[in-house]
Amino acid sequence: MQVIDIHSHFFPKTWPDLEAKFGGGDWPWLKHFANETNEQGYSKAMLMKGQQAFRPIYSACWDAEVRLAQMDAQGVDQQIISATPILFAYEKPIEQALYCAQLFNDAALEICAKDNKRLFAMAQVPLQDIDAACKEASRAMKTGHVGIQIGNHVGEKNMDDEGVLTFLQHCADEDIPVFVHPWDMMAADRTKNYMMGWTVGMPAESQLSIVSMILGGGFDRVSKQLKICFAHGGGSFAFLLGRLENAWLHRDIARGHSAHPPSYYLDRFYLDTAVFDHDALHLLVQKMGTERLLFGTDYPFPLGEQEMGKLIKTAPRLTSEEKQLMLADNARQFFNLSV
Repeated sequence: MQVIDIHSHFFPKTWPDLEAKFGGGDWPWLKHFANETNEQGYSKAMLMKGQQAFRPIYSACWDAEVRLAQMDAQGVDQQIISATPILFAYEKPIEQALYCAQLFNDAALEICAKDNKRLFAMAQVPLQDIDAACKEASRAMKTGHVGIQIGNHVGEKNMDDEGVLTFLQHCADEDIPVFVHPWDMMAADRTKNYMMGWTVGMPAESQLSIVSMILGGGFDRVSKQLKICFAHGGGSFAFLLGRLENAWLHRDIARGHSAHPPSYYLDRFYLDTAVFDHDALHLLVQKMGTERLLFGTDYPFPLGEQEMGKLIKTAPRLTSEEKQLMLADNARQFFNLSV
């Protein structure tokens, strides 16, 4: 089977000292560990935020040869890389965020240039300034990106924010696929232990982003030409769709600005398959249909799918044709990829 992973992340090996350039002590940077390797023998680094350790990573993030070798070992034909949300800089002044977007977008293309038949990139944009975000999205697509990744909120602004919807309409007009990744998770103080920010907060953010698009009237206002995919299987959305539908039907205040019940909009968006459980995957298939699901791993992070493609390939209730749709065919159509 052909396999295209649409959800994987990268970091450049190095980038300019953003703290020295702009000031402020919370910029991301990489601390490399000379002569230290992980269990697989790959070079290690620590992603830092200012002077605080944020996440351990290894050379698959920046070394295309390592990435391609692991893709070969696990039967992944093509992969789409995107920035980790810590690089977004949404909270920074626009000139700083635009600099970062262009810096990391160009770096992503440099990684993909090692094999531009197998590696593709999604760009980031400075979403706090919609004009700048639209311009950078258009520039990025012209330079070789296949889509745009955005965070699911900008500060307190959810996906139904007027500016975000303007950006999404721009992407619809220019046939730019959009991938929505949760970040800056809610209830940070209450989920700071045991990685609950990632295991609880991220799924909640993904559900919130979809629900805000539905109830905020986003899908009613943005063209049906928009291609938009939400990460991590949409979080808890599929499991709680019945609750959302029930509230919409029986409480007028739960309808927001949406013209139709929530289930009406299931053909307006896609989800990735990073759910790690056959029953969860089956629920997504039941709710969304196989034509609305794109294979994603969250590679190369520890919380990603460790055997890339195994979940779909071993799913007991799917036909070979359904598996192939999710593993590659849907992604090829969504991102306009050549065979």
